Amino acid sequence: MQPLLTVENLAKTYGAIQACDHISFSLYPGQVLGIIGESGSGKSTLLNCIAGEMPIDSGSLTYRDRADHQIDLLTLPEPQRRQLMKTEWGLVRQNPRDGLRMGVTAGANIGERLLDIGVRHYGNIRSEAQEWLDQVEIPDQRMDDLPSTFSGGMQQRLQLARILVTRPRLVLMDEPTGGLDVSVQAKLLDLMRSLVRTLHLSVILVTHDIGVVRLLADRLLVMQNGQVVESGLTDQVLDDPQHPYTQQLVSSTLVP
Repeated sequence: MQPLLTVENLAKTYGAIQACDHISFSLYPGQVLGIIGESGSGKSTLLNCIAGEMPIDSGSLTYRDRADHQIDLLTLPEPQRRQLMKTEWGLVRQNPRDGLRMGVTAGANIGERLLDIGVRHYGNIRSEAQEWLDQVEIPDQRMDDLPSTFSGGMQQRLQLARILVTRPRLVLMDEPTGGLDVSVQAKLLDLMRSLVRTLHLSVILVTHDIGVVRLLADRLLVMQNGQVVESGLTDQVLDDPQHPYTQQLVSSTLVP
């Protein structure tokens, strides 16, 4: 099986700080890759570099698209990159307000992504939006409400619906459960796990929460000071951590 995304020797510095120190990995179709580490470990910088939100200093990023063409993301013109983000990719932001248009209705937030891929029939757009509200467990009668009237957990579910309506192949998630209380987190995680499996999504999931990656991720990268200090199958890394930093992360979650 060919990798969907290949990252080779990706490096990013801020002055004297090496935020990403020559990081390499491959992501395969249908795989969920978790990236964990404390604040300042470089995990969010890595995700933002992959998403094209910030430039990298060196390295390569290649993506195999729906037509099985290999794309060099670093030389891809900006219009094509934006189109890729609207169709084959999606970015779930930690604060859903950053990933939604707060001034338009819930249904319109979902419908905009369909317009981006060329759907023009109003009835079809509204029907599809309603279907996705159902998928993320938002009541039909909230379709014409503004996201600002939603709870944080409901906003995050709406952001998922907005992204997944175009059936992306790769979803980048930045602390998707951050800022939510425990009961809301649990419900959102159950939904995300179901959608990932049902839609056969490939996901890069950045979080500081070991419980989240244990539930969702197939493979795991552990980052510290801009470096990947340990990697492997999620259960293997978390149940038998080899690096002292990973051992510290795991033991800190076990302390009552």
